Amino acid sequence: MAATLIRSRSLVTHAIDRHSWNEIASGAVLQEDGIIRAVGTFADLSEQYPDATVIGSENDILLPGFVNGHHHVGLTPVQLGSPDMPLELWFVTRMVSRNPNLYLDTLYSAFEMISSGITTVQHIHGWVPGGLQQVEAGANEVIRAYNDIGMRVSYSFAVRNQNRLVYQRDEDFASSLPPELQPAMRRWYGRINMSDDDHVALFETLYGKHQSSRRGKIQLAPANLHWCSDEMLGLLSDLSRKYTVPLHMHLLETAYQKEYARRRGGGTAVEYINRFGLLGPHMTLGHGVWLNEADIDRLAETGTCVCHNCSSNFRLRSGVAALNVLEAKGINTAIGLDEAGINDDRDMLQEMRMVLRAHRVPGMDDSVPTAAQVFRMATSGGARTTAFGDTIGVIAVGKAADMVAIDWRQVSYPYLDHEFPLLDAVLLRAKMQGVRRVICDGVVIYEDGRFTCVDQAASLQALHEDLQRALTDDEVERRGLSKSLLPHVKSFYANYFDPEAHRPFYRPSSQV
Repeated sequence: MAATLIRSRSLVTHAIDRHSWNEIASGAVLQEDGIIRAVGTFADLSEQYPDATVIGSENDILLPGFVNGHHHVGLTPVQLGSPDMPLELWFVTRMVSRNPNLYLDTLYSAFEMISSGITTVQHIHGWVPGGLQQVEAGANEVIRAYNDIGMRVSYSFAVRNQNRLVYQRDEDFASSLPPELQPAMRRWYGRINMSDDDHVALFETLYGKHQSSRRGKIQLAPANLHWCSDEMLGLLSDLSRKYTVPLHMHLLETAYQKEYARRRGGGTAVEYINRFGLLGPHMTLGHGVWLNEADIDRLAETGTCVCHNCSSNFRLRSGVAALNVLEAKGINTAIGLDEAGINDDRDMLQEMRMVLRAHRVPGMDDSVPTAAQVFRMATSGGARTTAFGDTIGVIAVGKAADMVAIDWRQVSYPYLDHEFPLLDAVLLRAKMQGVRRVICDGVVIYEDGRFTCVDQAASLQALHEDLQRALTDDEVERRGLSKSLLPHVKSFYANYFDPEAHRPFYRPSSQV
């Protein structure tokens, strides 16, 4: 690959602390073979490397590529017929989803992510029907889509080997239903045929096939405490150490999950998974809305990361995570768009604004999120939660050449006070239509609204045509089952809490 020199009006290389960042006026980056070789001013670098191809302009704000730290699907749940509901009921509505072409479905969300400056995604895959052969084929299609479009993916298949609909054994819940619903419920459980050994085989096969790739890495994902047996938690912990790969685990997304952990182990979910050696810098906890103060202290002591999924927490009524406390304790945090952001899309620029504004508790102390902090979460903070680690997330010599160029005119026109801090202005005002260029691994994969590696219009048309087919018998049955199950699932959770032991929906404002 020939060397390219990417110029800018201003280059932001990384966040220094909560209130400052490194900014180079008229900055430029020299990349070669996908690696950053030099960082400085455009004047200096163009003189040193006169033969390098120059891209960009003096109107661009150049930033590290963003990292979506928590992602699952292409078409959103809403698009597939599942409205926003409390998480435990929402699981039931997800039964109505079609089975789209996984390659095209993955491209759909990748188009949206790249358009907002995302160059790396943590894809936590799940619910592929069938056995090992079908799941492996589906995983390879997802990874192929990211490879074709030019993104980086840190891929994991979410491991679930119990309690797959409610927080109760599958057979016990099926047996509790009216007799006429039990056969369909058992067929739904039977759609997923992955044994514990199959999960290990899937990881090892994908790891062997993809781990040497520059843009595709494989990691592990125990889906959640209630979804994993003790044996599986121990197995995944051992695999993580054996292969030196990170883990990503949903945990304490709702108050019901907090109560489940108390019932299962007599303490908190964090205490429980710590028994298996799952805490540490290799583990990222997704959501973490219902962490208590002792949990947070334990995460800080062990270096465990947290991925904050702000829009998802709002949409599914999970609560407001204690981001200010996590940050004050020095815990590494990332930003995840989960299924979709607040506008039912994958707009990292908007999600950063959401994080910036959702935690502004009353008062005048310095505890609320800052632009530099949120920028760090979306770049180097997110990078640390992926299998790429610190090779991405900053603009520095020796790091991967992943960058996004934002149109300064879109941010500043028709007027912006010249003393207003640049990064604050970008986080507050940049829109997807202002993303001029996205570079991943040194390759321009998006420029001026056009994807350079995949035909967006043809891909979306193919996805549209694929979903015009008639519903399969399985899809029809699942739609009926979802509607019939909803009142039974509501009943299951109606008395889930011990009122003497818990007041589950109270959170002091100091923890917001």
